Amino acid sequence: MSVKPNLADATLQLIADVKSQLPLYSEDTFICGPDNSCIGCPKKLMELVETEVSYWESALSRGIAPNFEELRRFGKLCFSVKRGLVRNGLVS
Repeated sequence: MSVKPNLADATLQLIADVKSQLPLYSEDTFICGPDNSCIGCPKKLMELVETEVSYWESALSRGIAPNFEELRRFGKLCFSVKRGLVRNGLVS
């Protein structure tokens, strides 16, 4: 039987997954397309995720863990952004 992680550990795991699956620090995702043919703005989406990741890393380092609803919203945001990046062909 496995033990469920607490909210701080679950947030750290989500951050690690986001960093491994999304091109957070790739310059290609922070450039708007020349013909504005993107579906949703990858630049704005990645900035939003980067802001959330930075916020939660800072909060966790100060000992502040999210509540369940905050963690759920953060996960949903990351999932939605990944879906948008897939539509734009930036991740598979």
